[in-house]
Amino acid sequence: MTMVCVDLKTGEAGYQPILDFLTTILPDTRAFDGCQDLRVYLEDGGAKILFIEYWESAAHYQRYLSWRTETGVLDELVAMLAEPPIIRIAEDSGI
Repeated sequence: MTMVCVDLKTGEAGYQPILDFLTTILPDTRAFDGCQDLRVYLEDGGAKILFIEYWESAAHYQRYLSWRTETGVLDELVAMLAEPPIIRIAEDSGI
């Protein structure tokens, strides 16, 4: 199993427009091949948004990320942020 953490720093408009956007796109993410779970958390009163995602494999996540990039959705999200997202990918240690 692969865990993906995505850190977002909200832009000037705050977190609500981002949450509204995510509400429209995340059903497709959750239905994407290999996605096992995805949760969205607010940090620092909404100044930051954190995704915790679980994927069948890093390859599944990379296919998903490529699709979001190709369709322009990633660019739409980045336009609402104060800085580019930080994406961390970790593999289950098996312990």
